[in-house]
Amino acid sequence: MDKIPMTAAGYAVLEEELKHRQQVERPRIIQQITDARTHGDLSENAEYHAAKEMQSHNEGAIAELEDKIARAEVIDVSKLSGDTIKFGATVTLVDEDTDEKRVWQIVGEPEADAKKGKISITSPLARALIGKTKGTSVEVVTPGGAKAYEVKKVEWR
Repeated sequence: MDKIPMTAAGYAVLEEELKHRQQVERPRIIQQITDARTHGDLSENAEYHAAKEMQSHNEGAIAELEDKIARAEVIDVSKLSGDTIKFGATVTLVDEDTDEKRVWQIVGEPEADAKKGKISITSPLARALIGKTKGTSVEVVTPGGAKAYEVKKVEWR
């Protein structure tokens, strides 16, 4: 059973979603099933079958969240430091072709969100960055072709 590295914020999001699914969604779905049962013959009751399908989906999501939380290895990024890029680092990169500047934080898979500047530790870019330092040039093979970046800054926040 592999541990899943994540920040404290990522862990809190998983816990909040689990709590919502258990305390809000589960009772709501059970009520829908109960209401649908009162409508007669279950074999031809679309509301009942839809509610049972939602219940199955919700219970699957709860099990998945419980598994991720059980395997979570919460890493306090604020206690990390150094010039070498590793999990939790916030890295400023400059595209060597376009001079476009991007800032990425390397986080655990469950909390990765490219729109928010968070990339998974397992992503090609993060794997290429791990172990590098400021001033280093990094080449990453992406679906759109090879990209070259220069590491401008490594921060811990």
